[in-house]
Amino acid sequence: MNTPQERKFALLEAVDLEVHYGGIAAVKGVSFAVEEGEMVCLIGANGAGKTSTLKALARMIPSRGEIRYKTERLDRLPSHALIKMGLALVPEGRGIFARLTVAENLAMGAYHRSDKAGIAADLEHVYGLLPRLKERAEQLAGTLSGGEQQMLAIGRALMGRPKLLLLDEPSMGLAPLMVEKVFEVIRAVAAEGVTIFLVEQNARLALHTCSRGYVMESGKITLADSSARLLADPRVRAAYLGE
Repeated sequence: MNTPQERKFALLEAVDLEVHYGGIAAVKGVSFAVEEGEMVCLIGANGAGKTSTLKALARMIPSRGEIRYKTERLDRLPSHALIKMGLALVPEGRGIFARLTVAENLAMGAYHRSDKAGIAADLEHVYGLLPRLKERAEQLAGTLSGGEQQMLAIGRALMGRPKLLLLDEPSMGLAPLMVEKVFEVIRAVAAEGVTIFLVEQNARLALHTCSRGYVMESGKITLADSSARLLADPRVRAAYLGE
């Protein structure tokens, strides 16, 4: 007798995910998946529910529905358990520790680790990827520019050795040249094998960076396709690309 084939899980999967703030539904039963090694984006207008979705994935806010990471149910776990599983969030607004130095902020990214040699090696790797942080290692994080703070937030997340990196609006508030540099770093991280799930209001930039995308409107996913097809879709072009 043939045994039923086991279900193959994506690296990250949400099924009927809902987020409510009191009586207001911010995320309305969305489902999506991110495969290992992919770069996937979630685009949409301000207030569409993108950040609420990401916060729910990171267990920062209550939600309904299933969130799976490999075979684990994240929706049953506290947020602090996720980093040990290989999932890290770079939050909107960066969330750096302003009164700590750059080096101390990076050390906080490895708070759950005890492998001193590995931490030291990863710190040098982060400094190699983000040389500006090494130049400012003893500088208070609150005195960095916005772009440098964004790089620090990414570097801090990388110190946890994530397999999946959640990025929330990394281009927000940055000058065009700094946006370009930050996204160069994101591409370099992906090239090292880290899976990326990117929430980004700059739809053109997100779709040119990622291979697939989801479009969110008023708490629902209304489109899902390859980035090339979404870039060519007249609905996306009219609503998000200004064409």
